[in-house]
Amino acid sequence: MFSAILIEKGDTGNRARVAQLEESQLPPGDVSVRVACSTLNYKDALAITGKSPVVRSFPMVPGIDLAGTVEHSSHPDFKAGDSVLLNGWGVGEGHWGGLSQMARLNGDWLIPLPQGFTAQQAMAIGTAGYTAMLSVLALERNGVTPDKGEILVTGANGGVGSFSIALLSRLGYTVVASTGRLEETDYLKKLGASEIIDRATLSEPGRPLAKERWAGAIDSVGSHTLANVCASTRYGGTVAACGLAQGMDFPASVAPFILRGVTLAGIDSVMRPRKDRLEAWSRLARDLDLSMLKEITREIALDEVIQTASQLLAGEVRGRVVVNVNG
Repeated sequence: MFSAILIEKGDTGNRARVAQLEESQLPPGDVSVRVACSTLNYKDALAITGKSPVVRSFPMVPGIDLAGTVEHSSHPDFKAGDSVLLNGWGVGEGHWGGLSQMARLNGDWLIPLPQGFTAQQAMAIGTAGYTAMLSVLALERNGVTPDKGEILVTGANGGVGSFSIALLSRLGYTVVASTGRLEETDYLKKLGASEIIDRATLSEPGRPLAKERWAGAIDSVGSHTLANVCASTRYGGTVAACGLAQGMDFPASVAPFILRGVTLAGIDSVMRPRKDRLEAWSRLARDLDLSMLKEITREIALDEVIQTASQLLAGEVRGRVVVNVNG
């Protein structure tokens, strides 16, 4: 028997609970993993609360991230005792995920736990840090170097925002953080932001083109915020779009793209090819100051997940939430 968060569909909506399950109930897969840590992400919170139709089949164990140790494997790349890591691949949506003490998975979804990271550190980074690194790589590939000017990070208090600030600052960029929680200014400056702006300046309908300011941006908010970010990005700049906290809509015009040559780079972390994942995690090992994880992360036990999911959606959670599934 093992413990897991289980989401079931009822007559009045989804219901999440901590359940005791048997290994025979695990879905098919060629690698079985004893999970050490998972995380609580925005998508997990949507699944647990039922606020969005994230879950594609029921019952479902949420958790888009996990780190742990292989117990059984028929996959050629992994053997019992290997330390492994998973981000995305629809886990926690269409296949049972990491908010559980056990997982059975397709070995093609796994990568080795990067050297130098503990399971807890890898989950402190998780999909949020991995997505932030993919976003930074997109800026670099489009020639956005530190000397080009300021980089805007929206949704700055969230997981992706926090890691984006820490990574960009460490790489020498001047970072401006946009947040709706100005009381967190000290936290954001400690991560490396040079200036904090109120998200209200970006979140309302704006003009097709605004005064040029940003050399690049990492946006996890979407909607009017993303439109305004693009409208105020400098000639030849790049905006990496990786989230939709404000909304899925994009009420913008083509003006920034055809008049200023702005690039809108879409960042998908879920189905990213293995080589991109390995590159991103290799860069995280090189470029992330691991001492910052204490500032970004809090740890909870499995039985605290459901309550914390509601707090996360209410904007009451700062940075990253690591779940010690055995705690």
